[in-house]
Amino acid sequence: MKQSLELKIGQHLSMTPQLQQAIRLLQLSSLDLQQEVQEALDSNPLLESVEESAKPEAASQSLDDKERDQLKENLPKSQTPDNNEQSSEPAITATDDTAAEWNNDIPVELSTDSSWDDTFQHGSNNNSNTSQSDFSPIDTYDTSEESLQEHLSWQLNLTTMNEIDQAIAESIIDGIDPDGYLRVSLEDIFNQFTQSENSQHQDVEFDEIEVVLRRLQQFEPAGVAARNLSECLMIQLNQLDKDTPYLETSRAIVSDHIQLLGSHDYRTLMRKMRLTETSLQKAIALILTLNPQPGSSITPNTAEYLVPDVFVEKINGFWQVRLNTDNKVNLTINDTYAGLIKRADNSEDNNYLKNHLQEARWLIKSIQSRYDTLLKVSQQILERQINFFEFGEMAMKPMVLQDIAEAIEMHESTISRATTQKYMHTPNGIFELKYFFSSHVSTSDGGAASSTAIRALIKKILETENPAKPLSDNKIAKLLEAEGINVARRTIAKYRESMGIAPSNERKRLL
Repeated sequence: MKQSLELKIGQHLSMTPQLQQAIRLLQLSSLDLQQEVQEALDSNPLLESVEESAKPEAASQSLDDKERDQLKENLPKSQTPDNNEQSSEPAITATDDTAAEWNNDIPVELSTDSSWDDTFQHGSNNNSNTSQSDFSPIDTYDTSEESLQEHLSWQLNLTTMNEIDQAIAESIIDGIDPDGYLRVSLEDIFNQFTQSENSQHQDVEFDEIEVVLRRLQQFEPAGVAARNLSECLMIQLNQLDKDTPYLETSRAIVSDHIQLLGSHDYRTLMRKMRLTETSLQKAIALILTLNPQPGSSITPNTAEYLVPDVFVEKINGFWQVRLNTDNKVNLTINDTYAGLIKRADNSEDNNYLKNHLQEARWLIKSIQSRYDTLLKVSQQILERQINFFEFGEMAMKPMVLQDIAEAIEMHESTISRATTQKYMHTPNGIFELKYFFSSHVSTSDGGAASSTAIRALIKKILETENPAKPLSDNKIAKLLEAEGINVARRTIAKYRESMGIAPSNERKRLL
């Protein structure tokens, strides 16, 4: 193939570094944005954070005007007028006095095994008495939560057992899952001791393993180390007082008819056990007080907190949207470093400051663009879903990303990024912005209903159903059809499952 040169004229869209940064910051959550900003503050000396109390009164000043004013001030703060010097002197003096006190308290040499906090207590501890400052138990610094295995091992250490039983108990504890159930068979544990060439307890008998298991099943929480649900509930029932009403009936149900209880086949259960409806109801009430997942009371659960990005509230009869100022990032250019930049200087230090100044400008503009886009999207959501804020979920209207994109003249992908992991605080609760977008379902009068509104309507219908005769999906579809909403039975089942609602046969309850 012969090589040749060819000239073509064309157009293509290229993303500038500024645009790439703005897109990346737009899709971050509030917590991720704060982490990103903190990393930028640590690496860029031209950036500094502005406290809420230190903001100027003219908060509506544009970003370009702020930068222009900052670049005009080419002198460091130490060379500003006298009033600034006087206001900063007390802070400097206090810092020097504190440093002098530190230097007087620190010994010349420290022992090898000592730590800084052992020798010097800073902050309010300096003025406290010796008895209070010396008392710092290790437990106060241990913030890790105890796991189920650790909790059982702690109880095992307090139990008197010989060496063989201790080893068996440790193997059983290792096979318990976070819910508290033993997921390893006793046969596998038995083979672990008898068939292993390196095992020192090859003479273990199977009965010994069962005995150790019974002892572990007396540990806290009640029901732990059970092999199935029936055994778990039976362990808890056996630990109740013998005079507990309907205890024997509950034991018989859990032991012999757990499947009928799980399928809510109460008629068959009453016929086989020859019970009245009242007696069965009392026995089931006792069983419901038990914990089918005993390990959940010990297993640590990490709580996740939602920080709203915007607030929607009704003030003087009008709905308003505002950004959450508590987690809003406020950055500015450091005047001191910006004043050191010389336009005609190409030294390495000056180029370093110029590059970081440009990066700081891009970051501030990208963050401001993020807030502007988030506010525009939230305002459009409020205008289009005003009935939701007034009347609740059943008044939700169908809305897609394209509706908002056309209103604020942005691309759908931008709207998708702006609504991902962003939350709105409303009088009805905290919702992700994507919650307000839903598909439409045709109605009998030619209109459209939101799928979110249909879910809310289904939930309301099920809240008023007869527990003894729960409504089927087909019956719910007919009730919605009477309301003018045409929804297929399989769509009802999909919506019901998305809300975590069980089918009709599992919702059946005794009166």
